[in-house]
Amino acid sequence: MPRIAIVDNTKLKSMEQKLEIQRICPVNKTGKECIKIEVDKRLTIDENLCTGCGLCVKPGHGAIQIINLPEEWDKQPIHRYGENAFALYSLPCPSFGKVVGLLGINGIGKSTAIKILAKIDTPNLGNYKEKGSFDLLINYFKGTEAQTFFKDLKEGKIKIGYKPQQVELIPKTTKGKVGELLRKVDERKKFSEVVEKLELNNFLDRELTQLSGGELQRVAIAATALRKANVYIFDEPTSYLDIKQRISVSEFMKNLVDEKTGVLLVEHDLIILDYMTDIIHIMYGSAGAYGVVSKPKPSKNGINTFLSGYIRDENMRFRPYEIKFLPRQPFAQKTSIELVCWDDITKDLGGFKLKVNKGKLHKHRIIGVLGENGIGKTTFVKILAGQLKSDKGAINEELKISYKPQYLEIKEDEPVEIFLAEAIAKYENQLIVPLQLEQTFKKMLSQLSGGELQRVMVAKCLSQDAKLYLLDEPSAYLDIEQRLALSKIMRNFIEQRGASILVVDHDLLFIDYISDELLIFEGTPAKEGEAHGPYDMKEGMNKFLSKMKITLRKDQETFRPRINKPNSVLDREQKRNGEYYYAN
Repeated sequence: MPRIAIVDNTKLKSMEQKLEIQRICPVNKTGKECIKIEVDKRLTIDENLCTGCGLCVKPGHGAIQIINLPEEWDKQPIHRYGENAFALYSLPCPSFGKVVGLLGINGIGKSTAIKILAKIDTPNLGNYKEKGSFDLLINYFKGTEAQTFFKDLKEGKIKIGYKPQQVELIPKTTKGKVGELLRKVDERKKFSEVVEKLELNNFLDRELTQLSGGELQRVAIAATALRKANVYIFDEPTSYLDIKQRISVSEFMKNLVDEKTGVLLVEHDLIILDYMTDIIHIMYGSAGAYGVVSKPKPSKNGINTFLSGYIRDENMRFRPYEIKFLPRQPFAQKTSIELVCWDDITKDLGGFKLKVNKGKLHKHRIIGVLGENGIGKTTFVKILAGQLKSDKGAINEELKISYKPQYLEIKEDEPVEIFLAEAIAKYENQLIVPLQLEQTFKKMLSQLSGGELQRVMVAKCLSQDAKLYLLDEPSAYLDIEQRLALSKIMRNFIEQRGASILVVDHDLLFIDYISDELLIFEGTPAKEGEAHGPYDMKEGMNKFLSKMKITLRKDQETFRPRINKPNSVLDREQKRNGEYYYAN
């Protein structure tokens, strides 16, 4: 049986641990060196000698993965990072005239795949000891459409525009004012048009270092789109953007496409991915170990297939369960117990004014918060958390509150298992296991990826003794499976604790999936905001979606929410009836 072995030596803290792993290997006991300690003290595993027994996994404490591949699996990797390191099998192929999406969990190779397409990484076809070459890739895809694409890519006949995933790192490598930088890369002479469509006019004279995450994201998209290219690649283009901006960016990207131009993107917001793409490639495998790219599918079918966990035409089950969207259940009368209330609240931050109309929250509820960026959502959450004082209006100050802020800052660096000691002791089954945090225990907080740090901070927040939990953008950096898993954790938590959760987020599917009620923020970004509600879901969603000028329907197969095509028959009908939000 073919298999791959993954070893993360950063998690193996002592030579004693490595020697113990080496000692228990059955193959080593026969005199062969399956598990070896190299001269540089790295532990390595010979995949050809490994029997897949898995005895080395437990004492490795998350440092070792032994993956048994399907019997029929005899494919050569497109790329491998090194001995006992991640392997990528197959690649997506951009399609001119279409927007192509990549859908998969974190750590499955999506960014690796698009970096190869963008010629940032050179494929080695698994031979990590030799320098890679696009000639190898051209030969690998001999006789397919992909061969022509990669041949043209190598020869420069196809040009790539690429937006990286981590836009927050851009100011560390690029300096200057937004307008000047965008004019420098304007190969298409579309500066004014792109600036207007992406709403960049208000900060063209600002330095990159002065921009928020959402502003940086739109600048990065603009810089990519201003270059002359046949294929535009966007890695997670909606991170930091609010829902209105996500819709406008979707329209912008779709308008880049013509008969000689294609768009390829990675996106975790399932509603937006569905809205902007024509074709979907599912990526599956084992996170951090290997990834496989499926054959292309129409977007609706591709997303539904991903949710089912089974690719029928490839006979591949990549998840043991199906993700389902069930109708929302009505509240029992006993749950309508008031938890906290507030009078009309006002706050003047000097240039920005917030008004929160009188409202109250009940026990056992998850309250979603929707609104544009810069309109006061985080300000209100900070007032609830006691980090800001309102100018007018009172809140029940006796209520115990636990708060996870929007921006994840590490005050003191320490091992995750120390930071989460209370959560591990009290809520292992409720938080640690479902959030898949065991493998982070030996890492320092500063070593965590964005998604890992987000899950750690959510676990820390929910493990506190409180009656109201405030989560500001908890879905940031999480993949779709992690977002839906988090929603189930939150639901179970409020039922067990008799508490409530207020959650601010820009993923409309996530908010729709978890929320019982909605707080809606309206106004003018960076100038004034006003909060209304909480409303029940139908009233709140209708109010919010009407401002966005979009309508939602439910997919007939999976019951997931989908945005109607603008001016379609269903879109016109729902708007005419004032039903922007589907009924259960």
